[in-house]
Amino acid sequence: MIALLVGASTPALAQHEGHVMPMPAKPVVKAKPAPKPPVKAVVKPKAAPAKSTAKPKAKVPTVKTAPAKPVPMDHGVMKQGEQQTAPMDHGQMDHGMMNHDAMTTGAMQPNPAPTITPNDETGPVSAADAIWGADVMRASREAVYQEHGDMQMFWFQGDRAEYRMRDGKDGYLWDVQGYYGGDLNKFWFKSEGEGSFGEPIEQAEVQALYSRAIAPFFDLQAGVRQDLTGPDRTHAVIGVQGLMPYMFEVDAAAFLSSKGDLTARIEAEYDQRITQRLILQPRAEVNLSAQDIPELGIGSGVDNLELGLRLRYEFAREFAPYIGIEQEWKIGGSRDYARAAGEDASVTNYVVGVRFWF
Repeated sequence: MIALLVGASTPALAQHEGHVMPMPAKPVVKAKPAPKPPVKAVVKPKAAPAKSTAKPKAKVPTVKTAPAKPVPMDHGVMKQGEQQTAPMDHGQMDHGMMNHDAMTTGAMQPNPAPTITPNDETGPVSAADAIWGADVMRASREAVYQEHGDMQMFWFQGDRAEYRMRDGKDGYLWDVQGYYGGDLNKFWFKSEGEGSFGEPIEQAEVQALYSRAIAPFFDLQAGVRQDLTGPDRTHAVIGVQGLMPYMFEVDAAAFLSSKGDLTARIEAEYDQRITQRLILQPRAEVNLSAQDIPELGIGSGVDNLELGLRLRYEFAREFAPYIGIEQEWKIGGSRDYARAAGEDASVTNYVVGVRFWF
């Protein structure tokens, strides 16, 4: 019996000879599937974001990150990813042709043609009619003119009121003017004269003029002038007065006397501000005549020339004392008349005066 059992087990042992049998403890590995469910739950969500965020990552640096972290933009060379665009020349860009209303994200469209605005100096005066309509702008202009354009104002200025020191007897001079009226139409008056202390007034005149604005900074003036010294003469006057480019103040007029004498006068001055209150003013004046006027000591052509330089200080805008120097020359026939009368043809005046207005 024992022999039979041994013989039966021998083939079975022969089959497993040379094989390593698994250890009984290894079945514990089967307990590992317990933590696998959380691992699978975490792995699946990661796969989806990896695909969805892969494409935006290339665009985030150029679009979304700019507002969060502002960095000065180099318009000379703009980068998009790894590519570089050509330098952008803003000086060559025509912003007037850019239609901002028609702009969309990433695209700009130019207007077919630039429009003329009312502020364009090269455009017509009524350029706003093209935008708002002629009827609307006509009513608006009338309302503005009635409220502001027809305002009547009074202004008076003593441009020169000065004491003159020179060889011989010292003298004096006044040059005043003013107006009353609105922006377009004014009544303008002027007076000037000069003389030496202890002697009769050498020259004095008054003018009454109608003034009409012909440009934003220029008036056309016409009226009469009455001489208060010398032979009795009344003159018809026509001239212009205003502000030229570069802030030169100009007053030019022609005079036709009751005796038929034709003369002219041109004055120009310029205020050069050294400080807000200290002002240097060069001034020039030239008088001309179409004919000789012996009784007035005036020769034909250029009668006389005056060049002056005054330095004033404005304690207030309306009150400014000054000092200066002015040179006068009689020229041509007027010089001959002056020498014949025993007068100097060239005079240097050192002046002290005040300029005021209200």
